[in-house]
Amino acid sequence: WDVSKRVGVQTFRREGDRFWILAAHRSQNLLAAGHDSGMIVFKLERERPASANGPGDKLYYVRGRELFCHDYARATGGSSGVDVPIASLRRVGQQAQTDGIGSGPRFLSYNMHNPTEGNVLVCSEVDGGCYELITFSLTNAGGSVTDGKRGSCLGPGVFLGRNRFAVLDRHKREIVVKNLNNETTKRVQAPLPNVDCLYDGGASGRIILRADDRAVLFEVQSRRVIGELTAPKIKNVVWSPDGTKVALLCKYGVVIANRQLEQLCSISDTVRIKSGAWDVSPSGGTSSNLFIYTTLHHVKYCLSTGDTGTIRTLDNPIYATRVVKDQLFCLDREARSRVISIDTTEARFKLALANKKYGQVMHMVKHSRLCGRAIVAYLQSKGFPEVALHFVRDPQTRFRLALACGNIEAAMESAFSLEQQQGMDGKARDVWGELGSEALRQGNHQVVEMSYQRKKDFDRLSFLYMLTGDSEKLRKMLKISNMRNDIMGRYHNALLLGDAAERVAVLEASGNLPLAYISANLHGLEEVAERIKVAIETQEGSVEGLMDKVPVGTKKGGRLLQPPTPIIRAGNWPTLEIKKTTLEDLSAADAGEEYEEEEAAPASADTAGAAVWEDDFVVADADPGMTGTADEFDLGDDDDMGWGDDLDDLGDFGEDAVKTTPVDEMAGLNEISDDAGFQMPPAGRSPAGCWAANSSHAADHMAAGGASSAMQLLHRQIAASDFSVLKGSMIGCYLGSTVSLPGIPGSGSMAVPLMRNDASGHPGNDSLPRTSLTMKTLVTGIRQGYRFFQTGKFNDAKNTFSEVMSQIPLTVAENKSEANEMKEMLEICREYITAIRIKGAMALAGADPVRSTELAALFTHCNLQPVHKLLALRSAMGTS
Repeated sequence: WDVSKRVGVQTFRREGDRFWILAAHRSQNLLAAGHDSGMIVFKLERERPASANGPGDKLYYVRGRELFCHDYARATGGSSGVDVPIASLRRVGQQAQTDGIGSGPRFLSYNMHNPTEGNVLVCSEVDGGCYELITFSLTNAGGSVTDGKRGSCLGPGVFLGRNRFAVLDRHKREIVVKNLNNETTKRVQAPLPNVDCLYDGGASGRIILRADDRAVLFEVQSRRVIGELTAPKIKNVVWSPDGTKVALLCKYGVVIANRQLEQLCSISDTVRIKSGAWDVSPSGGTSSNLFIYTTLHHVKYCLSTGDTGTIRTLDNPIYATRVVKDQLFCLDREARSRVISIDTTEARFKLALANKKYGQVMHMVKHSRLCGRAIVAYLQSKGFPEVALHFVRDPQTRFRLALACGNIEAAMESAFSLEQQQGMDGKARDVWGELGSEALRQGNHQVVEMSYQRKKDFDRLSFLYMLTGDSEKLRKMLKISNMRNDIMGRYHNALLLGDAAERVAVLEASGNLPLAYISANLHGLEEVAERIKVAIETQEGSVEGLMDKVPVGTKKGGRLLQPPTPIIRAGNWPTLEIKKTTLEDLSAADAGEEYEEEEAAPASADTAGAAVWEDDFVVADADPGMTGTADEFDLGDDDDMGWGDDLDDLGDFGEDAVKTTPVDEMAGLNEISDDAGFQMPPAGRSPAGCWAANSSHAADHMAAGGASSAMQLLHRQIAASDFSVLKGSMIGCYLGSTVSLPGIPGSGSMAVPLMRNDASGHPGNDSLPRTSLTMKTLVTGIRQGYRFFQTGKFNDAKNTFSEVMSQIPLTVAENKSEANEMKEMLEICREYITAIRIKGAMALAGADPVRSTELAALFTHCNLQPVHKLLALRSAMGTS
């Protein structure tokens, strides 16, 4: 109940519960009411001051009943600027003589399109919504104020041009365009129903409409919708200084879009968003790219790439209005301008990394304070582990990062450090094993050899020597096996060397005398075989029948196990030479992009002329040097019974306070990673991947091995559900798209893709597969069906036409004429299959002359070839 107005303001009612107690907060605008089932917390009125950014370094806001202009350029000492009173606002509503609850202004808009005078729209929610237009001189703001012009509206008003503004009719929900004399010049029907709010569109003649959970960019003059996106519970819209980006502040998130309202990124938060502002720093590359927003107890940042983070905590809620370098200008709940220091190093680092400004990145690595683990995890997730190498000194972490970026040298250094710390225990051996696997992937055989040696993995080492053709070291491995008394190692090395005498000696030494005798005989070692025979007979054994167990000369017989002779004994795989750029050279190249680490002075940059507009729309009556406003509007909260969105004052459980970490030492940073001036060639795509991406035909997807996507396409295109009929054709498409070529002895066959668009050269990523089904195949099947039908072989004809029908969906047409021919073939198959089914029914109904006559008449109505139609007519005449 409002005592001054003597009217009821808001009622909270709970069915079945009684309210018993009421308590007021000592210092905040909060009340708590207890009832039978619990309690509710509410506030008397909103505490967000109405404000809007003006041209240059000015901010217009309302405190009490006064409209002020805050000039940032006139800041002195530790203050944020000077407040200049503009005008006193009249009381509105039925009880205009008193200041009741909720009678203060809610929204404020400044006319950025008018360079000659100042125009401000002050909107309130009293009596359903009203506005007041205030006009004043820019040179003498406080002394030449024109009496305010008033009217009714729903939500905030928006300036469309130098002398036009738009409001939303609260009854008809249509857009009303008025001039500065408060005269209605046009009424425009909204493109969507249920439009309940207008926002600035970032350019002359454009507005953003809010309807349910959608935001629509609408051009009033042409009455066309330019863009649309989904954003639930929009509270405010903030345009960047250059007008290229817009941030839609929702209840629990931020959506960043471009000037055509195409979404760039969307982030969500656990607590309500209070306000937001774009960075307007004249240097550093963050202007219009870094968005700072506030929640109840935190200041956070958001980039258009979707990266976000927490900057600092807050004692009391604030409303951001301007960001310059490391200073956040804001208004508190008493509408007092304040300046808060913030550290945007992390945000600037991520922005520089996303924009590939590596000079700035390395400068910040050396001189800035960055949280080690968080930045390392971010760089690793974004694919920059080589930059993260400069942040860590722990050998284990450096080893993981070096493996992630393929830096074998750094990984070796870390592996040696870990070996010295831990000794050659199990963990150190695992490190050398991982290093060997990565080196093997890169073809660095020398590092692989060293890793296997330090790990003492003799089996893999022997296999490596066999692969690289190093027979001398393989013989050394055989000697090492003899020294270690490793029977299996000796036998494996003998097999890899093709040394039959050594294999026989290993079998003899291990006690497998029968196998040794058979092996010696098969390899022509007669003297050794005789000696082994004597040994077997000495042990009361016999060699009779041993050789009969070995089928020689048949397919199941033995083969000579002899490895191929190495033709080329090559070293490491060839690699691309990359010129590493020193930090000094890179800094000189990117001198204009480096961010200077210095204390930010009070902002004095004039951003009024910094607007960079594209020419895809016409600015009808706007000054070229003016930009769109960043209006600090906050719409209500529909699900809090019409009250404010600041009910979280009891606590913020979304984020913890930001913890600072000690400065990392960067004394050893002399070189930057090699991708600063060089881009690795991209890996080629597999033919199957290209086929599936380049075509929406089921046959091409089946040729690529994508049976699932091919069936989905067939279901969507021809409503196919039972694919058992198409199974043969689908398997044929898969098998017919590649040819298998035999390789060298001991290796598998090579699958070579067959392409249908390689007549003039390899098509690269635009390749398409060659399928086994063509128009010629279909024509042959149709002709075969004709022959079967004419000779009376109806079952064979039906099977032939059915097969052609199952092949048509998996046949690729080369042009439109072939596609039309396939449609005709489909009709032919359908007609002939129908005719054959009728013919079969006629044979079953031979005892019923009436039914036979009916079927014969139907048989003549099938669309057959003339010669076949003649046969059908003669048959019908004979039946009748």
